[in-house]
Order: sequence, then C-alpha cells, then structure tokens
Amino acid sequence: MPRTIWSGAISFGLVTVPINVVSATEDHSIRFHQYHLEDMGRVRYRKVCELEDREVDQSEIGKGYELTRDRLIPITDEELSNLPLPTAKAIEIDAFVPLEDIDPIRMGAGYYLAAGGQVAAKPYKLLVEALRRSRRVAIAKYAWSGRERLGVLRVRGDAMVLQELLWPDEIRDPTELLPAPTEVSEEEIEGALALMDTMTVDALEGEEFTDRYTEALGQIIEAKREEQPLPKVPEPEQPAQVLDLMAALNASVQQAKASRGEKTGPAEVHELPEPKKKAPAKKQLAKKTAAKKTTAKKSTGRRPRSA
Repeated sequence: MPRTIWSGAISFGLVTVPINVVSATEDHSIRFHQYHLEDMGRVRYRKVCELEDREVDQSEIGKGYELTRDRLIPITDEELSNLPLPTAKAIEIDAFVPLEDIDPIRMGAGYYLAAGGQVAAKPYKLLVEALRRSRRVAIAKYAWSGRERLGVLRVRGDAMVLQELLWPDEIRDPTELLPAPTEVSEEEIEGALALMDTMTVDALEGEEFTDRYTEALGQIIEAKREEQPLPKVPEPEQPAQVLDLMAALNASVQQAKASRGEKTGPAEVHELPEPKKKAPAKKQLAKKTAAKKTTAKKSTGRRPRSA
C-alpha cells in the first residue's frame, strides 16, 4: 500500500470529500552510492552546524527565513501546518474546463486521491461520476511543501487523480528559441503526415516503449558481478545530412513500414494532384455563351430526312 503523502478534503461547493493523497507513479531507476576510490569507503553527506563546527542530529534542525545576514526568522512545522490559507487543509475546486484546453507543458506529477474512510465513499463516487459525465476536469488549488499550487482533478478508471499544474508565469516563452522564418511546401507536409500514419500506434505498449537505459545498466552490473566481459556497445548510426527533405521523408516511410513487416513500395506523397487554376468568371461565362450559340446553329442547320 503506497504511503499517504497528505490528508485533507476536496471542497466542492458545500460538498466535502475527505481524501488521502498517495503517489500515482513509481521510480524504477537504478541508484548509485558515492565511495572513496582509494579504499572503497562509503562517502556520505553530513549536516554540520557552522557555528559549533559539529555534526547535528535531525531533531536539532529547524527551518528559518533569512531576513538579513544577521537576522533569521524561525518557522516551525506547526506554524506551517496552520497557515491562514483555506487550501492548507483542503483541495479547493475553483472551476471546470475541458482537458484539451490545458497545455500539457503545464502538467506535473500525478497523485491518486483515495477516499478517506467509509463516510467519504458516496461523495467521492458522486464527484467521479459527475466528472466522467461532464467530460471536463476540475481546476483546484492546494498548499503542499511550502507553497500553494494549482492542480487538475480528473478521473482515471474509477479513481480520482490530482495532476500538478504549473502557474502561467512558470512557463518560459519559447519565442527566442524559434528558428529563422522559413517555408515548407504542401508536398512536404503531406510527406510528414504519411510518415506519422505509418508510425501511429493504438497503445504505448511493446518493446519500443521499455526503459532500455535501465536494462543496459543492469547488464553491466550483472556482467561485473559474474566477472564476465562487459556487453559490447552498438555502433551509433551517424545521422545523414538532409539535403532533400522529400527524399528523407519517403525513405523514412519505407523504413517504418519495413520495421512493422508491411509491404514497402513507393510512398504516395508525390502523387498530389496539382491545384487547378480557375478561369475568371467572365471568361467562363463567355465560353458557355459561345457553346450555346454553336449548338443552336447546328440544330437549325439540319434538314429533315425524306421518307
């Protein structure tokens, strides 16, 4: 059972839903320790008081705000837990929006919200069903880890998820990173779309979506444990300089098809019909009028056949 990170309630109008917050993700990364190369002794970080020049225990350590170099304002955990802030004890829902209206770059870590006891079961279920049927997500505020945050409440399966949401001023403007102005043709766009079609999948599952870095690191650790030769490093493919964008797109489409076991053939990205130029309205009208006159002359010039 995951450890409870925070306990409180969801405030939804006059409805209160007691909840417990647990992490929704797990980290499977391989961890390393630092050690002394000379004698393989473990290197650790110690907390030392600058005034007494001695290591201090965790029970002796508190928090403080440095007002000036000579003045420190101590802040206790009790004071932090009793901030004059509504969101210090509750996740307050402020609005509801469609999920597609939220830029994914603002999304952060996710947490599961578990119902806080039997009394919370019914209002928890009510909020889950309301969110599901509305096809919207809730925008909420909450205060954790020394600051007030914005979050998204959404449904995953039958559970509620709280997703961190960065404030607008925390997102950097990418304008200065944009390349110099350039143009791409419709043919090139269609080629890119054709490549995207060949690379589209129904679910993020399979060999291509595994953590190969952790697997490779595990192979090195296992080889050293067994005193075996280290696995060979595959030669990286040198990226070719793109001189013809359409040729590169076509080759990429064929490569993607081959990797899926599909038949490879000429990509249908060069067969776009040329746009037809429409004649001016006056010329088209003149052509139609001339055609009618010609037809009329032909019909009046015919003689009936004799019996």
